[in-house]
Amino acid sequence: MACMRAVWLQEFGAPEVLVAGEAPEPVPGDGQVLIEVEFANVTFVETQIRAGRFPSPMGRSGLPSIPGNGVGGVVVATGSGVAPALRGTRVVSSTGGSGGYAERVAVDAAGVIEIPEGVGTDTAVALLADGRTAMALIRAAKPGAGTRVLVEAAGGGVGSLLVQLARRAGATVIAAAGSAHKLELTRTLGAEIAVDYRSPTWTKEVRAAIGAVDVVFDGVGGAVGRSAFELLDKGGQMVMFGIAAGAFPEIDDKEAAERGVTLTRGISVSPELARELTTVALAEAAAGRLTPVIGQRFPLDKAAVAHAEMENRATVGKTLLIP
Repeated sequence: MACMRAVWLQEFGAPEVLVAGEAPEPVPGDGQVLIEVEFANVTFVETQIRAGRFPSPMGRSGLPSIPGNGVGGVVVATGSGVAPALRGTRVVSSTGGSGGYAERVAVDAAGVIEIPEGVGTDTAVALLADGRTAMALIRAAKPGAGTRVLVEAAGGGVGSLLVQLARRAGATVIAAAGSAHKLELTRTLGAEIAVDYRSPTWTKEVRAAIGAVDVVFDGVGGAVGRSAFELLDKGGQMVMFGIAAGAFPEIDDKEAAERGVTLTRGISVSPELARELTTVALAEAAAGRLTPVIGQRFPLDKAAVAHAEMENRATVGKTLLIP
């Protein structure tokens, strides 16, 4: 049996439970293709699954397993029922929840998305999950000319895309991030105001610069999200998409209703819509209108380091693994 390198999750716990080793090379079944992985996506949700804080797609009985839910690379083999012409095509694909931290992965052919000409495979993988999420969030909030938009975690993978998309929609963008380097990055992406949410006076800085805001994209949660809620003008919107602080902000629905504030806790998209949104994000990248920030690239056997850096909020933009 042919083998490959992969990262194994033997048990739930600290980043060190991710251990590189050998794994049987997958064989594409009916309707599947085999992808030679060039880049694997790493998301914050995956760090929470590894730690046992979120349900694993494989369940506790599914361990040991290979984590990873997004890859990009070249189709090197096809299963029955799949056109052999797909071989040699550069694609990105979700994996169904596992198997991405590996040199090769078998996925359903119906789910792969061809990478447009002129878009790097790394760029495409960086847009696979974050691109569709950012597109879904923008569609939900519909910012336009003159809209005052606050983006939390603006130096992260999704946040850095939201800054670009909101700015292109004509909004005034206020970026909130947790380091000077991330704040400077957001300015280069189009943020007109950048504040450090670690400062106890960050909301006062926003008030002084622009008054209230119309839309909050909450990628942090906790106390930061609660403070951002206080900045919303009457009739505003708060769209929550991340809980880097560990939990959604404590906001009473009645309080929000009294101010006419719309709360959206997470965005749910169908597989069909997810594909559409990813395709749109890739097309925007091909046209030069959307650029993901890839801040870190780790070799496959350093997956534990990648997780630790992400959990410590030491990463900027997107984090990728290179098999």
